[in-house]
Amino acid sequence: MKILVCDDDETMMGMIRFKLSRENLGEVTTASNGKEAKAILQVETFDLVITDIHMPFHSGLEIINFIRNDLKKETPIIVLSAEGLENTVLQAFEIGANDFISKPFSPAELAVRVKRILKK
Repeated sequence: MKILVCDDDETMMGMIRFKLSRENLGEVTTASNGKEAKAILQVETFDLVITDIHMPFHSGLEIINFIRNDLKKETPIIVLSAEGLENTVLQAFEIGANDFISKPFSPAELAVRVKRILKK
């Protein structure tokens, strides 16, 4: 399995990479901003994308839109955000997110959700 993690918080990205690797959930690729994420998505295929909402250059919402409308892919997407605003959560689901996790979150909870999505 290949997982792309997009987050501008290096500590958060490192924690996610460590947990997913420790759980043997697949090969983890990281992008520290939306521009980098788009470039990676244009050349590689992933089984799951985990993206933060607020990132430099392109937001997580723009990444979801890019995957669904430009790339025409049904890749599962988990959205992470410290901003638990209902509007943002609903917008993420409307444009194609599969799951939403509010920051801060437990690494164990993320691993369970990733396992659930990858089994489908």
